[in-house]
Amino acid sequence: MSKAADRAYHFIRGEILSGAMTPGEQLREEALAEACGVSRTPVREALRKLEAENLIQRSDSQRSFVATLSVDDIAESFALRAMLEGHAAARATDRIKPEQLATLSTHNAAIRDAVSSETPDIAAFIDHNRGFHAVVTDAAGSERLTRLLASIVEQPVVLRTARRYDRAQLERSAAEHEELVVAFRHRDPDWAKAVMISHIRRAFHVYSDALTAPPRDPKTP
Repeated sequence: MSKAADRAYHFIRGEILSGAMTPGEQLREEALAEACGVSRTPVREALRKLEAENLIQRSDSQRSFVATLSVDDIAESFALRAMLEGHAAARATDRIKPEQLATLSTHNAAIRDAVSSETPDIAAFIDHNRGFHAVVTDAAGSERLTRLLASIVEQPVVLRTARRYDRAQLERSAAEHEELVVAFRHRDPDWAKAVMISHIRRAFHVYSDALTAPPRDPKTP
Protein backbone atom coordinates (compact mmCIF):
# COMPACT_ATOMS: atom_id res chain seq x y z
CA MET A 1 0.00 0.00 0.00
CA SER A 2 1.38 3.41 -1.02
CA LYS A 3 1.85 6.19 1.53
CA ALA A 4 -1.10 8.08 0.06
CA ALA A 5 -3.33 5.00 0.24
CA ASP A 6 -2.17 4.33 3.79
CA ARG A 7 -3.05 7.91 4.77
CA ALA A 8 -6.48 7.56 3.20
CA TYR A 9 -6.99 4.19 4.88
CA HIS A 10 -6.21 5.49 8.36
CA PHE A 11 -8.35 8.60 7.89
CA ILE A 12 -11.42 6.73 6.63
CA ARG A 13 -11.01 3.95 9.17
CA GLY A 14 -10.73 6.47 11.99
CA GLU A 15 -13.87 8.27 10.85
CA ILE A 16 -15.81 5.00 10.77
CA LEU A 17 -14.57 3.79 14.15
CA SER A 18 -15.22 7.15 15.79
CA GLY A 19 -18.79 7.14 14.54
CA ALA A 20 -18.28 10.28 12.43
CA MET A 21 -19.25 8.16 9.43
CA THR A 22 -22.43 6.30 10.26
CA PRO A 23 -23.72 2.86 9.17
CA GLY A 24 -25.27 3.00 5.71
CA GLU A 25 -23.60 6.32 4.82
CA GLN A 26 -22.32 6.44 1.26
CA LEU A 27 -18.59 7.03 0.83
CA ARG A 28 -17.91 9.28 -2.15
CA GLU A 29 -14.40 8.96 -3.55
CA GLU A 30 -14.10 12.58 -4.63
CA ALA A 31 -15.08 13.93 -1.20
CA LEU A 32 -12.79 11.43 0.57
CA ALA A 33 -9.87 12.32 -1.69
CA GLU A 34 -10.32 16.00 -0.84
CA ALA A 35 -10.61 15.27 2.90
CA CYS A 36 -7.49 13.10 2.86
CA GLY A 37 -5.47 15.37 0.57
CA VAL A 38 -4.82 12.59 -1.94
CA SER A 39 -6.06 11.57 -5.39
CA ARG A 40 -8.95 9.15 -5.95
CA THR A 41 -6.66 6.21 -6.82
CA PRO A 42 -5.26 5.76 -3.26
CA VAL A 43 -8.78 6.27 -1.88
CA ARG A 44 -9.97 3.33 -3.99
CA GLU A 45 -7.08 1.24 -2.66
CA ALA A 46 -7.98 2.19 0.92
CA LEU A 47 -11.64 1.33 0.34
CA ARG A 48 -10.72 -2.12 -0.96
CA LYS A 49 -8.76 -2.81 2.23
CA LEU A 50 -11.60 -1.53 4.41
CA GLU A 51 -14.02 -3.73 2.50
CA ALA A 52 -11.82 -6.75 3.25
CA GLU A 53 -12.02 -5.78 6.95
CA ASN A 54 -15.85 -5.63 6.72
CA LEU A 55 -15.90 -1.96 7.68
CA ILE A 56 -17.46 -0.97 4.39
CA GLN A 57 -19.83 -2.70 1.95
CA ARG A 58 -20.03 -2.34 -1.82
CA SER A 59 -23.36 -2.34 -3.65
CA ASP A 60 -24.11 -4.02 -6.98
CA SER A 61 -23.52 -0.64 -8.60
CA GLN A 62 -20.04 -0.57 -6.98
CA ARG A 63 -20.90 2.26 -4.60
CA SER A 64 -19.25 2.07 -1.17
CA PHE A 65 -21.16 2.43 2.11
CA VAL A 66 -20.23 2.22 5.78
CA ALA A 67 -21.11 -1.34 6.81
CA THR A 68 -24.41 -1.95 8.52
CA LEU A 69 -24.15 -4.96 10.80
CA SER A 70 -27.08 -7.32 11.29
CA VAL A 71 -28.16 -8.58 14.71
CA ASP A 72 -26.51 -11.91 13.87
CA ASP A 73 -23.28 -10.13 12.89
CA ILE A 74 -23.27 -8.27 16.18
CA ALA A 75 -24.02 -11.37 18.25
CA GLU A 76 -21.23 -13.28 16.50
CA SER A 77 -18.80 -10.41 16.96
CA PHE A 78 -19.40 -10.32 20.71
CA ALA A 79 -19.29 -14.13 20.98
CA LEU A 80 -15.92 -14.26 19.24
CA ARG A 81 -14.64 -11.35 21.29
CA ALA A 82 -15.68 -13.07 24.54
CA MET A 83 -13.86 -16.27 23.55
CA LEU A 84 -10.70 -14.53 22.38
CA GLU A 85 -10.47 -11.92 25.15
CA GLY A 86 -11.29 -14.57 27.73
CA HIS A 87 -8.41 -16.64 26.37
CA ALA A 88 -6.17 -13.54 26.36
CA ALA A 89 -6.99 -12.83 30.00
CA ALA A 90 -6.20 -16.41 30.99
CA ARG A 91 -2.84 -16.31 29.14
CA ALA A 92 -1.99 -12.94 30.63
CA THR A 93 -2.18 -14.18 34.24
CA ASP A 94 1.12 -16.05 33.91
CA ARG A 95 2.82 -13.47 31.72
CA ILE A 96 1.72 -10.04 32.89
CA LYS A 97 4.51 -7.79 34.15
CA PRO A 98 4.38 -5.45 37.15
CA GLU A 99 4.55 -2.40 34.89
CA GLN A 100 1.60 -3.72 32.86
CA LEU A 101 -0.42 -4.18 36.04
CA ALA A 102 0.41 -0.60 36.96
CA THR A 103 -0.72 0.59 33.52
CA LEU A 104 -4.02 -1.28 33.90
CA SER A 105 -4.62 0.49 37.20
CA THR A 106 -3.74 3.86 35.62
CA HIS A 107 -6.22 3.32 32.78
CA ASN A 108 -8.95 2.26 35.18
CA ALA A 109 -8.34 5.23 37.48
CA ALA A 110 -8.84 7.47 34.44
CA ILE A 111 -12.02 5.55 33.63
CA ARG A 112 -13.25 6.12 37.19
CA ASP A 113 -12.56 9.86 36.80
CA ALA A 114 -14.42 9.96 33.48
CA VAL A 115 -17.40 8.13 34.96
CA SER A 116 -17.58 10.18 38.16
CA SER A 117 -17.63 13.60 36.48
CA GLU A 118 -20.89 15.52 36.52
CA THR A 119 -21.46 14.54 32.90
CA PRO A 120 -19.71 11.22 32.17
CA ASP A 121 -16.87 11.73 29.70
CA ILE A 122 -17.69 9.00 27.18
CA ALA A 123 -14.76 9.86 24.91
CA ALA A 124 -12.28 9.45 27.77
CA PHE A 125 -14.03 6.25 28.89
CA ILE A 126 -13.69 4.77 25.39
CA ASP A 127 -10.05 5.82 25.07
CA HIS A 128 -8.94 4.34 28.38
CA ASN A 129 -11.16 1.28 27.99
CA ARG A 130 -9.39 0.59 24.69
CA GLY A 131 -6.04 1.11 26.39
CA PHE A 132 -6.97 -1.25 29.24
CA HIS A 133 -7.97 -4.08 26.92
CA ALA A 134 -4.91 -3.49 24.73
CA VAL A 135 -2.63 -4.05 27.74
CA VAL A 136 -4.38 -7.34 28.53
CA THR A 137 -3.96 -8.50 24.94
CA ASP A 138 -0.32 -7.43 24.89
CA ALA A 139 0.32 -9.24 28.18
CA ALA A 140 -1.07 -12.44 26.65
CA GLY A 141 2.01 -12.49 24.43
CA SER A 142 0.45 -13.84 21.24
CA GLU A 143 0.79 -11.97 17.94
CA ARG A 144 -1.83 -14.23 16.35
CA LEU A 145 -4.31 -13.47 19.11
CA THR A 146 -3.58 -9.75 18.76
CA ARG A 147 -4.31 -9.86 15.03
CA LEU A 148 -7.52 -11.81 15.51
CA LEU A 149 -8.80 -9.43 18.18
CA ALA A 150 -7.92 -6.36 16.11
CA SER A 151 -10.24 -7.58 13.36
CA ILE A 152 -13.12 -8.07 15.81
CA VAL A 153 -12.83 -5.49 18.58
CA GLU A 154 -12.03 -2.37 16.56
CA GLN A 155 -15.51 -2.08 15.12
CA PRO A 156 -18.01 0.73 15.49
CA VAL A 157 -20.08 -1.58 17.71
CA VAL A 158 -17.66 -0.95 20.59
CA LEU A 159 -18.17 2.79 20.36
CA ARG A 160 -21.94 2.53 20.00
CA THR A 161 -22.15 0.17 22.98
CA ALA A 162 -20.34 2.63 25.27
CA ARG A 163 -22.68 5.40 24.16
CA ARG A 164 -25.61 3.31 25.35
CA TYR A 165 -24.20 2.96 28.88
CA ASP A 166 -25.80 4.87 31.71
CA ARG A 167 -23.73 5.90 34.74
CA ALA A 168 -24.41 2.64 36.61
CA GLN A 169 -23.25 0.59 33.63
CA LEU A 170 -20.12 2.70 33.24
CA GLU A 171 -19.33 2.21 36.93
CA ARG A 172 -19.93 -1.52 36.67
CA SER A 173 -17.52 -1.72 33.74
CA ALA A 174 -14.84 -0.04 35.84
CA ALA A 175 -15.56 -2.43 38.73
CA GLU A 176 -15.12 -5.42 36.42
CA HIS A 177 -11.79 -4.01 35.29
CA GLU A 178 -10.71 -3.76 38.92
CA GLU A 179 -11.70 -7.38 39.51
CA LEU A 180 -9.61 -8.39 36.50
CA VAL A 181 -6.57 -6.64 37.98
CA VAL A 182 -7.09 -8.53 41.26
CA ALA A 183 -7.34 -11.82 39.34
CA PHE A 184 -4.09 -11.01 37.54
CA ARG A 185 -2.36 -10.19 40.82
CA HIS A 186 -3.44 -13.60 42.15
CA ARG A 187 -2.25 -15.32 38.96
CA ASP A 188 -5.64 -17.02 38.62
CA PRO A 189 -6.38 -17.76 34.93
CA ASP A 190 -9.84 -19.24 35.52
CA TRP A 191 -10.95 -16.20 37.51
CA ALA A 192 -9.54 -13.75 34.96
CA LYS A 193 -11.15 -15.62 32.07
CA ALA A 194 -14.54 -15.76 33.79
CA VAL A 195 -14.50 -12.04 34.60
CA MET A 196 -13.50 -11.09 31.06
CA ILE A 197 -16.16 -13.27 29.45
CA SER A 198 -18.82 -11.88 31.79
CA HIS A 199 -17.59 -8.35 31.03
CA ILE A 200 -17.97 -8.85 27.26
CA ARG A 201 -21.30 -10.69 27.51
CA ARG A 202 -22.77 -7.89 29.62
CA ALA A 203 -21.67 -5.37 26.97
CA PHE A 204 -23.43 -7.45 24.33
CA HIS A 205 -26.71 -7.42 26.22
CA VAL A 206 -26.49 -3.66 26.73
CA TYR A 207 -26.10 -3.24 23.00
CA SER A 208 -28.74 -5.84 22.14
CA ASP A 209 -31.30 -4.25 24.47
CA ALA A 210 -30.54 -0.85 22.99
CA LEU A 211 -31.45 -2.03 19.50
CA THR A 212 -35.11 -1.93 20.49
CA ALA A 213 -34.88 1.28 22.51
CA PRO A 214 -34.43 4.92 21.39
CA PRO A 215 -30.82 6.19 21.59
CA ARG A 216 -29.84 7.56 24.99
CA ASP A 217 -28.54 11.12 25.15
CA PRO A 218 -24.83 10.63 26.02
CA LYS A 219 -24.93 13.88 28.01
CA THR A 220 -27.53 12.45 30.37
CA PRO A 221 -25.91 11.27 33.67
